[in-house]
Amino acid sequence: MPADRFGFWRRLTALTRKEFRQLLRDPGNLAIGIVLPIFLILLFGYGLSLDVKNAPVAIVLEDPSPTAADVVAGLRLSPSLAPVMLMSMHEAEALMRARTVDAIVRIPSDFSAQLAAGHGRIQVLVHGADVSRAGIIQSYLGGALAQWALRQAERAGRAPAASGMVSLEQRIWFNASNDSTWYLVPGLIVLIMTLVGAFLTAMVMAREWERGTLEALFVSPVRPLEILLAKLLPYFVVGMLGLLLCLLSARFLFYVPMLGTLALLVFSSMLYLLVTLALGLLISSMTRNQFLASQIALLASFLPSLMLSGFLFDLRNVPDVVRWVSRVVPATYFVELIRTLFLAGDVWPMILRNCAILALYASLLLALAWRVTRKSLDR
Repeated sequence: MPADRFGFWRRLTALTRKEFRQLLRDPGNLAIGIVLPIFLILLFGYGLSLDVKNAPVAIVLEDPSPTAADVVAGLRLSPSLAPVMLMSMHEAEALMRARTVDAIVRIPSDFSAQLAAGHGRIQVLVHGADVSRAGIIQSYLGGALAQWALRQAERAGRAPAASGMVSLEQRIWFNASNDSTWYLVPGLIVLIMTLVGAFLTAMVMAREWERGTLEALFVSPVRPLEILLAKLLPYFVVGMLGLLLCLLSARFLFYVPMLGTLALLVFSSMLYLLVTLALGLLISSMTRNQFLASQIALLASFLPSLMLSGFLFDLRNVPDVVRWVSRVVPATYFVELIRTLFLAGDVWPMILRNCAILALYASLLLALAWRVTRKSLDR
């Protein structure tokens, strides 16, 4: 038994050394494993944002009174709005149709008189082609106008409650800067580890079949488990390198806080990386064709991780059928896990549940990959 164990480690070391050399000799694999993650970090971190900043808003000021001018001043103070002063609604509507402005704020000529009578009205029109952006701009305008109304009540010596208003003390938990980058960067780790894990390993066994080098292993004493482990270890190292790049970028480029334990984050990332590696090996062992393996990996891993994991879209807003499908995608649990560790801290019930699910996925997929590889070797 000890001699057999020694032979296992000797064979595994030799096979792993071969896979590392093959990985380093292939510039395409290195580009996907190292260069592409850096590109994705910069693209998603700097190029993709769910925030709305400097939204152009047309201000049609028909009332020349100081009260109406004070409303305009309040809108100009908002860092999220870029007011454009116009003289008529006709000009504003033309700019709205041309998508030069995202909204129109019309202060009617009798605004001061209406306000003195206790029912001043301001018309707000928002371009609704992009529903998400329209809702954000509408909330910005509503907040700016509410702040103006509150100041008016204070100047008049009335309490907010007496003026029909409630003073709100607002605070955002788990994203104090209210920056979508804090939301996107943790999820980016999921995409990079999926890309490195599933996409690269999906072509490993298929490449061996296409080149005819796998047959040389059939006559050697190596076992299917040793082949799988040897092909898994190099890409596990590349995946951990991608994780390191993401963590450094999150900390020093985008200043995303990490409230959870670093060891837990690394451990959960290792679990998910095993899931993606096992999925890639399973696809590669079944297809025996690099092009087909890459397409299946794209459809089975990367696209679901991008669209169905909650990385970009809130899964609570999708139909029930899509939500049920998303619960089958392993990336869904990792996205929830890593965002919690970054922004909320060590929430143990969620951490234990999601880590257990990822461990189950990893065990199941590795067992399936081992079984399929064993069948291939027996042919």
